[in-house]
Amino acid sequence: MTSEHPSQNPAATGTRAIFTAEDGETLQYKIWASAAGFKRAMLLLHRGHEHADRWDAVVPHLALPDTAIFAWEARGHGQSPGRRGHAPGFMAYVRDLETFVDHITATHGVPRERMSIVAHSVGAVVAAAWAHDYAPPLAALVLATPAFEVKLYVPGALMGTRMLLKLKPDATIKSYVNGAWLTRDGAEQRAYDADKTISKDISARILVELFDTAKRVIADAAVMTQPLLLFSASDDSVVKNTAHEQFFLRSGAAVKEHVALPFARHAIFHDLCREEVCAIIRRFVQEQPDGSPVSSRGDERGTTKYEYDTLRQTLPALSLKGMSFTVQRLSMRTLGKLSEGITLGLRTGFDSGESLDYVYRNEARGFPVIGQMIDRGYLNAIGWRGIRQRRELLRAALQRAASAVRKDGLPLHVADIAGGAGRYLLDLLASDEGAGFSATCRDRSETALECGRASAGALGLGMRIKHEKGDAFDPASIATIAPQPGIAVVSGLYELFPANDPLRRSLGALHALLPTNGWLLYTCQPWHPQVEMIARVLTNRDGQPWIMRRRAQGEMDSLVREAGFTKAAQWTDDFGIFTVAAARKL
Repeated sequence: MTSEHPSQNPAATGTRAIFTAEDGETLQYKIWASAAGFKRAMLLLHRGHEHADRWDAVVPHLALPDTAIFAWEARGHGQSPGRRGHAPGFMAYVRDLETFVDHITATHGVPRERMSIVAHSVGAVVAAAWAHDYAPPLAALVLATPAFEVKLYVPGALMGTRMLLKLKPDATIKSYVNGAWLTRDGAEQRAYDADKTISKDISARILVELFDTAKRVIADAAVMTQPLLLFSASDDSVVKNTAHEQFFLRSGAAVKEHVALPFARHAIFHDLCREEVCAIIRRFVQEQPDGSPVSSRGDERGTTKYEYDTLRQTLPALSLKGMSFTVQRLSMRTLGKLSEGITLGLRTGFDSGESLDYVYRNEARGFPVIGQMIDRGYLNAIGWRGIRQRRELLRAALQRAASAVRKDGLPLHVADIAGGAGRYLLDLLASDEGAGFSATCRDRSETALECGRASAGALGLGMRIKHEKGDAFDPASIATIAPQPGIAVVSGLYELFPANDPLRRSLGALHALLPTNGWLLYTCQPWHPQVEMIARVLTNRDGQPWIMRRRAQGEMDSLVREAGFTKAAQWTDDFGIFTVAAARKL
């Protein structure tokens, strides 16, 4: 959705437009583009508190041939709606950026591989999280004084803010920053302090989640391959440069450059060094060819392969880490058995369909009081919270795909090749969007299938869904799915297997199974903060240590693309752990 109207001086101030975010919010952005057209795009993301008009004086210094410049206005900032400095969560900004990029491609015809991102401060953390979580094949990623670690001058401020959120979830904090902290230019200092559109408010939740998101992005920067240009300001009173250095050293980009600006302050686009900064950006962006996708060979080399190999090695029994995990395993098998969820995991595997079905129900059970308390702690683990969010994301994706299949006249049948009890499918069949649909749910566990049959019968859906045994990695088995589905689902399966060749066989068979324009919905686990604890403490469906190889989103997307599908959309949970993506056979 776009609505444009000229400003008083389009050449200097650009043209305002709007796009509609995933949740229906209408957000603002600005365009600077030649009437003769363009083939490439540069996206500008402002720092916290600010707005798109702050780029007006900067854009002329960033202008490049055949390149349109787009500057978004984050929700709660500038002329975009929303409470000042607030959002439903930090990941709302990341999802907004994904929608913004999709909008630019759909409306202005510029693909992601011909886009460069120039992002400042908090905007740079948004851009980095998006580049990590969605793995876009950008031409260039430029991060200017990113707020990976904000300087909090009050001792214990971050811990205090976390405690404040428990008492007041919508709390607001006032920024201490003024113009003199940001720039050495007196005129720019006065302009910043006089700008009534700049709000000093920031959501306490956003501040905490900014720290948490930055921490995981730095930790996993090795999977990010987009060409990187990073700026640090030596006299930065707002953020810590040590965090920049960690991110840069860990970045997996083959082309990367770190520019440390002597004497510069945080707002480098409004500091005395601004022309130098813009010249470096122009040069770097011009040097980059079109972006390229991530390799699908992550199981052969790379950071997640190294991590997986490390997790397979036994820790020294007398090491602190080894003893810690020994205590956790012992606790799990003694006190943990007072919890129904832990007992089920020990019996069937913590990755089993039965365990996941228990996690989805999210009802603490076990020995009265203490067992129920243990079970509640188990169910509230960050991985299980992410799993439950993944379920909601997949439910929404299924409903969208069902609507598209109905519109295109494709078969009203959905097949999940490893669906356990098929709870996602039952949710769809019971919904308005699923009217007229039938389903096939396959799994290797007869216990899970029997549970699914019972659930379907209780809901009166037994005649519309088949629960049958099948091999999700055997092309011959997949080929026998009947009737032909318009939608195929692979949820929570590929994450359990480290090698990619079985996935290639499975994806190839699904491509052959689906009709033209059919939909593939697939999940991925690009990140998990407890991956080592899981490997050292929990067991899988085969009774072996549950050792996972994280698969970067770009790697998973490349496997899907190589099978012949075109990715159309992606959704990510609030923790960056699980994703749901939709692709089509075109």
